[in-house]
Amino acid sequence: MARPEPISRRDRPAKPPLSRAAILDAAVEVVHRDGAAALTMRRLASELDTGPASLYVYVRNTTELNALLIDRYLSELDLSWDGREPWRERLQRVVDDYAGLLASQPGLASAALTTWPDGPHYLDLLELLMRLLDEAGVDIETAARGVDLLLQHATASAAEWAAHATPTGQDLADLTETLDAATAERHPSLHRAGSTVFTSGTPDERTRWATTAIVNGILASGSEHPHR
Repeated sequence: MARPEPISRRDRPAKPPLSRAAILDAAVEVVHRDGAAALTMRRLASELDTGPASLYVYVRNTTELNALLIDRYLSELDLSWDGREPWRERLQRVVDDYAGLLASQPGLASAALTTWPDGPHYLDLLELLMRLLDEAGVDIETAARGVDLLLQHATASAAEWAAHATPTGQDLADLTETLDAATAERHPSLHRAGSTVFTSGTPDERTRWATTAIVNGILASGSEHPHR
């Protein structure tokens, strides 16, 4: 019985070379198609027709992958400022845009809670916020801490509301039921306030209120010159 003819490797289509950019392109495709929760190194390796070990040459682990991926998504934001738009309005707009971007990808928003983005677009975001707070007259150390606080809150808000939007997440009816259980005897302040004061307002309205409160606190904490 004749042996089967071996198949030459040259008959197979050449695989595109691996690179960090190619890995991120594949990661974006997985997130777009199946959500951030589906993104793993093994899944990426399958998408790229390679073994997981090959990916670690370019990306150390899933944490670094998420950091790079978040930065890739930040490229969708408008991070420019020509100085004509008032600093407070521009700051509110970029924080809104950042929170909205993360909220559109629940898994990515959750990853951003514990992962610093890694790349030039993250630096562009920090640069813009620092410029805006400098325009407001905030000293550089207070501005740096203020930027951290603004992004922490926007990220947490995005992750919270994104989680509520999933089929298995809680909704405001759950919170309302919990708050309505407050009795005048044990929780007099909560009972007197009522649940509505805690649940009213859209996510956008609540995020804007929080941003205003944080910025006012930053302004009160330190400034080099009068607020402009």
